[in-house]
Order: sequence, then C-alpha cells, then structure tokens
Amino acid sequence: MTAPAQDRHIDRGIGLMDDPLLGGGLPIEAQVHLDRAALCYRHSDVAETHLLDAARIAPGHASVLIAFYRFYFYKGRLIEALDIARECLAKAMAQNVLGEDWHAVEPDDADFSDWGALHPRFFLFSLKAYAYLNMRLGRYAEGRRAAEKLLFLDRADRIGARVLVDVLDRMEAGDE
Repeated sequence: MTAPAQDRHIDRGIGLMDDPLLGGGLPIEAQVHLDRAALCYRHSDVAETHLLDAARIAPGHASVLIAFYRFYFYKGRLIEALDIARECLAKAMAQNVLGEDWHAVEPDDADFSDWGALHPRFFLFSLKAYAYLNMRLGRYAEGRRAAEKLLFLDRADRIGARVLVDVLDRMEAGDE
C-alpha cells in the first residue's frame, strides 16, 4: 500500500510545505516581490517589475513561474503565458525525470493517478495550460496533441482534458 503523498515527503525528511511547488525554498526577498506584484496587479508595469525582481532573486522557482503565468494569463498576454507554460512544462519534466519531449511520456513514467503527488500533478497542469493556450492562440493541432496526451496519462481525467478535446471536436464539426 502506498503512503499518502504527505507521508512520502515526511519519510524523505522533507515537510510538504518545504516543496518548491508550495513555496518552499523561496527567498523572503522574492516572496516580498511576489506579494507586491499581487498588491499592484492593476498597475501592470509596476507588478511586472516586481515579478521580474522575484525572478532575478529566485530564477526558475515554481512559485515565481506560477505567478508569472497567472499574471500574463489574466492580463490576456497569452503568448507570454504560453512561454511560461513551456518553462513550467520543462521544469515539471525535469522534476519527474520524464526526458525532454512531452510527446514521449507514458502513463507508467510517473504516478499520474496519485492526485496527492505534487510533481506529477504539476506536469499535468503545465501540459493542460500548454494545450489550452495553444487552442486559444489558434494552434488547434498542437492543443489537441497535448489534450489527448493528458487523457492518455490521466485516464480518470481529473485534470479535465476531455472538455478541451470536446471543444475541438465541436469546432471541427462546425458547431460553434
């Protein structure tokens, strides 16, 4: 029987909250900049400057990448959001030792069925963001490939990729 995800972190001597996906290991100075970016969200240039400062202090940290992704996504800057989704995808692939090509990932390469396993889940969410943004940007074939890969990896479709494929199917059938 597999131990719950939280217990697996404790067994390795790592507290669940120490995981970088939950903000662990983020220098306080970077966190201050992320907090300031959130506070001045409506002032895009100021908020983005704080995000850039956080990235300078903690380059590649998951919390910084996620903050950038949300900022760009909600500002409607979808190309920049897609760039961040690609960075998150690369980071998630490295964390899960999945190689360099998401197309080659197989269901047994990580525990995609354990919803408590943060790193496989981060990979799935990153791939979903990649799929969705490609669709929003009119890159339907790439979006479909990513969404179908999600369904292949996440058989229970906890990530919600089926809705993306269904939208593409309706579009192809001429149902707007």
